[in-house]
Amino acid sequence: MAAIRVGKLGIETSALFLCDMQEKFRQRVAFFPEIVSFADRMLQGARILDIPILVSEQYPKGLGPTVPELGTSGMRKISKTCFTMMCPDLEREIESLPRLKSVILCGIETQACIMRLVS
Repeated sequence: MAAIRVGKLGIETSALFLCDMQEKFRQRVAFFPEIVSFADRMLQGARILDIPILVSEQYPKGLGPTVPELGTSGMRKISKTCFTMMCPDLEREIESLPRLKSVILCGIETQACIMRLVS
């Protein structure tokens, strides 16, 4: 098996994608409190380093808002109904970040986002 080389993240060339951390998932997702705690640490780090943060919400009418303990109330949310973050609104946001080379992805169902990001 070939070794995988992981590069360095650059502050100027990275963004944090926070995927679908919504109220309705609280009772349905195993280890939700731990996922929220991890996402909160990632958000705090991104804020300190001034890394762009993009937040998605899957069908917020039905699944509710992003959980309040993440402190995203003043942030723009990308509302979507597809099972990936790569919807047209997010693609427009990415275009506004011309130096973007790396994405830090955290949240719920991130494997669907990864499959779309790499395809």
